[in-house]
Amino acid sequence: MKRIHVVAAVIVNADQQQIFISRRADHLHQGGFWEFPGGKVETGESAESALARELFEELDIRVEAAEPYMQVEHDYPDKQVFLDIWQVNRFAGKAHGKEGQECRWVGLQELLTEKPERLFHFPAANQPILEQLAKTGISA
Repeated sequence: MKRIHVVAAVIVNADQQQIFISRRADHLHQGGFWEFPGGKVETGESAESALARELFEELDIRVEAAEPYMQVEHDYPDKQVFLDIWQVNRFAGKAHGKEGQECRWVGLQELLTEKPERLFHFPAANQPILEQLAKTGISA
């Protein structure tokens, strides 16, 4: 099975200690789960270019400042992914679900809560991102 290269963005509002997340459409792989926005890297495309393209297509924003955050490999029973995660510190436009997906700014504490009534459930591949955010917090 070929590993799929995916970019994902930890979009931060450091002033308010918030992260932007979106909910995957029910018909997609891992549908219904929340995620860090992004998408597949096309053949011949750099991760940074894919990030800019995907965030414009999905959220209607133009990335102005981003830096590599971490990388994660994860194997689902039906798919293998390589997540290239970037932290987006500055962008132009107002982020919203351009494709009709639910999106929101979420406080770090609300995002990381371990309570059984946790509001935001993420795919298994995103767990290392949440763990890293718990360790380092939000910084711009």
